[in-house]
Amino acid sequence: MVIKVFLASSSGSTAIKKKQQDVLGFLEALKVDYAPLDIACNEDNRMWMRENVPVEKKPTNGIPLPPQIFNEESYCGDYETFFDAKEDNAVFAFLGLPPPPGSKEAKEAEKAFILENGPVENGTVENETVENGTDDAEDEENLEAEEVEEENLDDDSLKREVPMEEFNGDEHTDEVEAEVGGETGEEAAEEAAEEDAAAEEKVAKEEEEEVVENTEEAAEDTAPVKQEEAQEEVEDEEAKEEEELRQLEQEEEDE
Repeated sequence: MVIKVFLASSSGSTAIKKKQQDVLGFLEALKVDYAPLDIACNEDNRMWMRENVPVEKKPTNGIPLPPQIFNEESYCGDYETFFDAKEDNAVFAFLGLPPPPGSKEAKEAEKAFILENGPVENGTVENETVENGTDDAEDEENLEAEEVEEENLDDDSLKREVPMEEFNGDEHTDEVEAEVGGETGEEAAEEAAEEDAAAEEKVAKEEEEEVVENTEEAAEDTAPVKQEEAQEEVEDEEAKEEEELRQLEQEEEDE
């Protein structure tokens, strides 16, 4: 694979010259083999570059400016995308080349690969035997094992091994508690309702008896008072009668 860098050797733009120098200098620092292709002196290079830059990557005027980078016939990008790849330590990925072993980009790629596919052992993914078709067989075996496990979960024998309270939850516990001496839940509920009614009736009766007792006690407490009052009234009447008799006697004596 040859990296092609299309340049303009006689460009009058200082910005274009600087961008071209940055690209070439960085490729040399990375020891990447590339082929500089001048579009200023070679019309074929100019036409090829313009025709092979994707339409969506071209500027509004439709004429792409150098530097433009290709990997053989595949378009990599312009200076801006190259610069972004350099900032992200992904130049080799940008160029479509494998990073050299031990480079920072290779380490980053290895980390990303491990995160996506699992740990690597001896340079290959652990248990990776896709070429021999064993991965598909393992997947099928795992799928069959999962199906068997689901079937076993539906088996009544396994259900019996699970405590009924855990298997059916509180609903089953309530049913077991309700079934005393062969009684059904409805019968137990009726008995409970009858017991509650009897308890309420008993409480009401006790309250009624207490009210009667309190009334009788109050009557007993007030009876002596009433008797005393009646006695006092009788005495007052007698005293009045005696007084009247004395007055009559006195009047008779005076006469």
